[in-house]
Amino acid sequence: MAFPILLATLKLLALVSLAVAAGDSSTASGQILLNCGESAQTVDDSGRTWDGDTASKFAPSVKGVAVNASYQDPSLPSLVPWMTARIFTSNYTYSFPVNLGRMFLRLYFYPAAYEYYSPDGDHFSVTTPNLVILKEFSASQTAQAMSSAYLVLEFSLNVSTGSLDLTFAPSEPQYGSYAFVNGIEIVPTPDIFTEADTIFVNRGNPASFSFSPDTALQTMYRLNIGGQTISQRDDSGFYRSWNNDSQYIFGTSGVSFSKDSNLTIEYTPKVPNYTAPVGVYDTARSMGVDPNINLEYNLTWILPVDAGFSYLLRFHFCEIQYPITKVNQRTFFIYINNQTAQQHMDVIVLSGGIGRTAYKDYVILTTGSGQVNMWVALHPDVSGRPEYFDAILNGLEVFKLQSYGPNSLAGLNPPYPPPREPNENSPLPQNPGANPSGVPGGGKSMGAVVGGAVGGFTVLLITCFGICIVYRRKKKITKDYVNPTSTLPSNYCRHFSFAEVQAATNSFDQSFLLGKGGFGNVYLGKIDNGTKVAIKRCNPMFKQGVHEFHTEIEMLSKFRHRHLVSLIGYCEAKSEMILVYDYMMHGEKIAHSTNVW
Repeated sequence: MAFPILLATLKLLALVSLAVAAGDSSTASGQILLNCGESAQTVDDSGRTWDGDTASKFAPSVKGVAVNASYQDPSLPSLVPWMTARIFTSNYTYSFPVNLGRMFLRLYFYPAAYEYYSPDGDHFSVTTPNLVILKEFSASQTAQAMSSAYLVLEFSLNVSTGSLDLTFAPSEPQYGSYAFVNGIEIVPTPDIFTEADTIFVNRGNPASFSFSPDTALQTMYRLNIGGQTISQRDDSGFYRSWNNDSQYIFGTSGVSFSKDSNLTIEYTPKVPNYTAPVGVYDTARSMGVDPNINLEYNLTWILPVDAGFSYLLRFHFCEIQYPITKVNQRTFFIYINNQTAQQHMDVIVLSGGIGRTAYKDYVILTTGSGQVNMWVALHPDVSGRPEYFDAILNGLEVFKLQSYGPNSLAGLNPPYPPPREPNENSPLPQNPGANPSGVPGGGKSMGAVVGGAVGGFTVLLITCFGICIVYRRKKKITKDYVNPTSTLPSNYCRHFSFAEVQAATNSFDQSFLLGKGGFGNVYLGKIDNGTKVAIKRCNPMFKQGVHEFHTEIEMLSKFRHRHLVSLIGYCEAKSEMILVYDYMMHGEKIAHSTNVW
């Protein structure tokens, strides 16, 4: 049992020794910290030393312009590396001497005003000789979409030569576009991905998934489920940030808790202590203590991601409270995008006992274009009849896998925030969890950086699809565990004329648009002397027939819950299929019972 632990320790020590031998003067750990636009060494608020890129060994003939930010946003965690930047109006390549193997690359962006350079002029690509990291990227647009002052993007690369070359290329310099970067960080790591036992989730046919050693990944989310944000300083060796999950949890579902005071977290041979810090495993989120409530909903997180890529999801588990000490006391299902990733998950079986760490990896392919919501959900395993109908999760990491042909990790810039309501000062609903203190070092979280804003239209998607999953789940659960839902009068749902809907939306004026997707558009509307509603106008190309439309109206009109956005009425005229919902700012009245499509 001791040999695997010794082997992992020797591997980590070897990495440190190799990094030091490479001649990195930034820190004794072998990481590279480059403060772009700075000439001298500087120290950030966490005590780490950054080399300036002016005449440094990484950029002996650096081009571009060294600039200072004209404004220090109060949310910045430190002056270093945020208040200086290097701006490029033509292509430039940094060349970092590194050892072979896997490493984290972090790029720091603070899209402020720099001298004569407008923040909205940043459009650029970042590439290595064999990988597109960013393409047509705009840090200012991304930051504005996410209500964040600054961004940190993290990538995991496997370097097969003695140099990591990063090229910054303005998209259209002839039209004033420029590239910029505030800081570059490189941290060597063990191979924490390709050696893991990974399952490919594929429409009910899970299979083993094998990584190519050269696969590049981008960190989208790194969440401390049920716990507080863990800063880079408190990570277990690689300066990662673990963000609180509250802004991604669906509704107010789940109960967060900490380990029992007399319990000690124990790392296992398969889970070295650098896998995640103790702070991830000693807190968790479960569904709660009431089995009847737990059987009626899924514990769900909504994570915006770029469509068209495969994603690695790493679930961290540790049973941390008595009396869960034995097999089959708490078992549950894991769903990713409405696909069953894992049946009969039993953390005690996976880890070997209470207080012992474990993780499980899954890969899933997303389809479509632009940005989509990834749904991660847990539900009690009724068929196994465990002692407790509950589910638990301690930590969650989501990584985008590079696409091949071309080799790329680049997604689209997230859309700008929706326009304000017509003739009103209050903003339209946006992601209620926007939190500028979420990224490594205190900025925006990885998922928020890349995923895009979850607008008010998410409430409508949740309502429509959430009811469907509740209905299906209730059919699967035996009558011994479910209380029947009461039926409301059939005339509860209001029938709107098409003229009323037109009047409510000013003939579907684009300034009233809340969101749009394959199902159609969602508009802000006003009925009955100013009552706000959300109006979903189904796309005629959306594959939902009249029968399904009627079924949806019947289901939604019968189901009422204090955490559910209510269906007010519908319109079926002029070949239109329209649903009218109760409008809820920031989605305070979201359904607990959720879809995991």
